[in-house]
Amino acid sequence: MALNVARESRAARATRCRAIARALAKAYPDAWCELNYRSPWELVVATILSAQCTDKMVNRVTPGLFAQWPTPAALAAADPARVEARIKPTGFFRQKTRAIQAVARAVAGEHKGRVPDSLESLTALPGIGRKTANVVLGTAFGQPAIFVDTHVKRLANRLGLTVEGDPDRVERDLQALLPPKEWTSFAHRLIHHGRRICLARRPRCSECTLASRCPRIGVGAST
Repeated sequence: MALNVARESRAARATRCRAIARALAKAYPDAWCELNYRSPWELVVATILSAQCTDKMVNRVTPGLFAQWPTPAALAAADPARVEARIKPTGFFRQKTRAIQAVARAVAGEHKGRVPDSLESLTALPGIGRKTANVVLGTAFGQPAIFVDTHVKRLANRLGLTVEGDPDRVERDLQALLPPKEWTSFAHRLIHHGRRICLARRPRCSECTLASRCPRIGVGAST
């Protein structure tokens, strides 16, 4: 029987969320970003390229991209047609070329080639939204951050940890349920779980380590 959380108090929800976090940590102790990167700059670019593209494909493309244009200044000065050809397998390559070259120009020109390490400065860069900024802050800079992608949003709602649809509000709700030191790892583990078990259309509830703590909101009875 699905868990009913309609009358769950905030304190009870926080307790359940911490239990979910512990279960995910046990299931995915080494879960981390699946994009390959060697610096905050490489993670910025890889995250932009990952839009509507698999991480595996991005990881196939970025080594050649960074070998050819290793710095923000180099990428900013590159011929757009050559960049487009390099990143074409990631899809939407013209838009993505414009995006990564715009942020390259800003990092090179306004930040002396170094990616800034604050949410305000990151989101001031062209094409960098709150989600990407939080990915970089939490993953590359080690700052507490919850990044709300499609997996995190779906699982947070399905688990009854929020009723919000807006990513910024989902982020705030999750932040209120866990201590900051757990935010980044929790987000990465939710993503891992969403890709492997808690799928969008056919979640594998019978295999889920969170089954006893999940109200299965929006999930059909047959799963």
